[in-house]
Amino acid sequence: MFRYTYNTLVYGREPLAAGIARIAKFGYDGVELVGEPAQHDVGEVRRELDKHGVRASSVISIFTPERDLVSADSAVRRRALDYLRGNVDYAAALGADVVTFTPTACMKIVPEADRDREWAWALDAARAIAAYADDHGVRIAVEPWNRYETYLINRMDQAIAFVDEAGHAALGCMADTFHMALEERDIAAAIRRCGHRLVHVHLADSNRAAPGYGHTDFRPIVQAIAEVGYTGWIAYELLPAAGDVWGVLSGAGAPEFLDTYTEAAIAHTKKLEAELGLV
Repeated sequence: MFRYTYNTLVYGREPLAAGIARIAKFGYDGVELVGEPAQHDVGEVRRELDKHGVRASSVISIFTPERDLVSADSAVRRRALDYLRGNVDYAAALGADVVTFTPTACMKIVPEADRDREWAWALDAARAIAAYADDHGVRIAVEPWNRYETYLINRMDQAIAFVDEAGHAALGCMADTFHMALEERDIAAAIRRCGHRLVHVHLADSNRAAPGYGHTDFRPIVQAIAEVGYTGWIAYELLPAAGDVWGVLSGAGAPEFLDTYTEAAIAHTKKLEAELGLV
């Protein structure tokens, strides 16, 4: 029923070609790519995907203080929107379906302006990028992050309100179970409330390891995803329990995030699919 993809961010500085080969080896349908298109040649990426019989599923956007959609500095906001357009171009060139984003810079937990003003800036950006994405056959997914990584959109109800107010068919909500385990009272219920707005899913356990390596119960979550009629990608964005996540991954300090978690993540969800009678 579901289509499966794995985020190459997990592999640190490993060459992208090696990551694509690993993802294909463990039976995934797609590859989720990091939104840094200037670092990769589209033609080479397409050749590697074709070589291994997988497709580009999605592109994740990473926002920094230099590209922040709700910065008080208009130049920073413009830079962030240009960055998102570049990710849409990258996704379209690779045939990917979805580009993800959250309005603030990652790890920014203090606003620069009042909430209403920042909310309006975020809406303006969302409408602009959704229209641009729609013209390129791509959808945009707004991802709530937990309170330790952002402050503007933390929960699914906030994402729903944002998407509904923006009012563009190419804009939807994203569910990430790691963030939801921190912020939602009931993850499955939040997914059901999201309903038709759900356009992308990240599954990660309570400790952001592969499903099955923490204490999140994925059975009701997978059931809820199926019940809302979701037909998009099931992606895995798994990260180590460390303050310097990138340093750990780049320094090969978390080898379980390579073959072990890549294999375990898809196996865990496929097992649930079978047990729930979804296949």
